[in-house]
Amino acid sequence: MATVTQTRPTAPAAAPPPRRRRRGPVAWVREHIVQIVAFCVFVYMLLPNVLVIVFSFNQPNGRYNYTWEHFSLNAWLHPCAAPGMCDSVRLSLGIGIAATFVATVLGTLIAFALARYRFAGRQATNLLIFMPMATPEVVMGSSLLTLFVSLSGLVTIGVETIFIAHVMFCISFVVVTVKARIAGLDPRLEQAAMDLYATERQTFMRVTLPLVMPGIAAGALLAFSLSFDDYIITNFNASSTSTTFPLFVWGAAQKGTPPQMNVVGTVMFLISFVLVDLGQLIAWRRRRSKA
Repeated sequence: MATVTQTRPTAPAAAPPPRRRRRGPVAWVREHIVQIVAFCVFVYMLLPNVLVIVFSFNQPNGRYNYTWEHFSLNAWLHPCAAPGMCDSVRLSLGIGIAATFVATVLGTLIAFALARYRFAGRQATNLLIFMPMATPEVVMGSSLLTLFVSLSGLVTIGVETIFIAHVMFCISFVVVTVKARIAGLDPRLEQAAMDLYATERQTFMRVTLPLVMPGIAAGALLAFSLSFDDYIITNFNASSTSTTFPLFVWGAAQKGTPPQMNVVGTVMFLISFVLVDLGQLIAWRRRRSKA
């Protein structure tokens, strides 16, 4: 009797792994075009700051610090060698700190009023807040000068008018920054605090204010930067004896550019850089502690 042997079907041979196609440089650029553009924009934005830092270590042979001559620490060791520069820096710092404090307090209160309450004229107030930001500085500076001249018996052209002008245009930026932060708050956090028998004052001081504080700090930094850096409005409302640092830079550029000006610019840039990095580090530690 014949036996039939059954043969198992053989498994098909494994297909060879597909060869990886070698990407050319054009394909790599297409995949990373966003990162490349962002890097180029970042370099373009920071290039003037890098030049300011580099030329703060230059020792020019003439009055103008436009070409590199040789390395020197003279400008850093003697920052007040340029006549009148340190006085202008002190005046700009004083006006900037005072204007920032007043603008931050008033702007924060206005932002809470616009974001949390409904009252007659609320829409008009929102529109008026944006007007200093949209108005050209030449128009604003000349208008403020006309106002101060008409009030010559009440105000004196000089440090007083510069301070009032800086507070006026800094308030708008503080309001916009703080208002955006308030709009992003979760109202359930305040409701939870009230459910735990916290008073309105306790809720504001322990819940609302700490959550809004990053926006307040950002608005204050922005206001100080705008105040310290302003030239056009300050030039309209300053006297011959009230020379801020931007006015000093403009006047010095007509006769020469001492490297001490680059030292001040470098210090201000480094302070801003450290403050921003410190804020990012604090936020990162808070996120890590909550994780």
